[in-house]
Amino acid sequence: MSVLDEILATKRDEVTVLHQPQARDAIRKAALDAPPTRSFAGALRPDDGRIAVIGEIKRRSPSKGPLAPDLDAAATATAYAAGGAACLSVLTDAHYFGGSVLDLMDARAVVDVPVLRKDFTIDDIQVYEARGIGADAILLIATAVPDDTQLADLHSLALDLGLGVLLEVHDAAELDRALAVGAAVIGVNSRNLGSFAEDLGVAETLAAKVPSGSFAVAESAIRSVADVERMAAAGFDAVLVGEALVRSQDPTATMRAFAGVDRRDGGR
Repeated sequence: MSVLDEILATKRDEVTVLHQPQARDAIRKAALDAPPTRSFAGALRPDDGRIAVIGEIKRRSPSKGPLAPDLDAAATATAYAAGGAACLSVLTDAHYFGGSVLDLMDARAVVDVPVLRKDFTIDDIQVYEARGIGADAILLIATAVPDDTQLADLHSLALDLGLGVLLEVHDAAELDRALAVGAAVIGVNSRNLGSFAEDLGVAETLAAKVPSGSFAVAESAIRSVADVERMAAAGFDAVLVGEALVRSQDPTATMRAFAGVDRRDGGR
């Protein structure tokens, strides 16, 4: 069993708990009563012509182990925003990434930029939960939702609730699936979720296949200004960066350097 399989098995157990009648009703009510969201897609192509940086808040990962176990979500969010982050991404998975819904709520409370809930969304109750805790967008991972109808349904529900969606793909077949459901924001992950091997060449290859009318976000393995420049040259509108920021001694300065890279047409 791969790490992804283990994660998804854990998520199915979590979903079962969320579907208990009392919990489900409270989650749906919170979602329907939530205030308006901030535009996720609208933040991904800044008017200044520079690449948008999504700063990720996470304490650990299955592949790298502890990254920033004592991280304070609100302080980290503030530091990212000060450096020019276009959006935040907050890991809410507890078991594998050390996150929580409280991290997202704390981060969003201190910034004005949109906040993406980074988790393994496989069921509609998680979409309602994301809306209720204040997320402005959610991540959908094509690999984690192999059924095309379910992927389309989750995507549509998110949009109906006012959430943005970052639909993550790893190869051309998944990109075709994402485009078939009408995804406007495509994330290309350079990390193989089965082996956790990283290759920025994957992002470069797929970037050229993302339609120019869509937003393209490069994910994983971006640790330097040179990496950001490489993704900009490939045609990405945005990069999502986690490890390099949470390990940085000065995340505001690191964010400012990344966010200073000019966006280019590249191969798109």
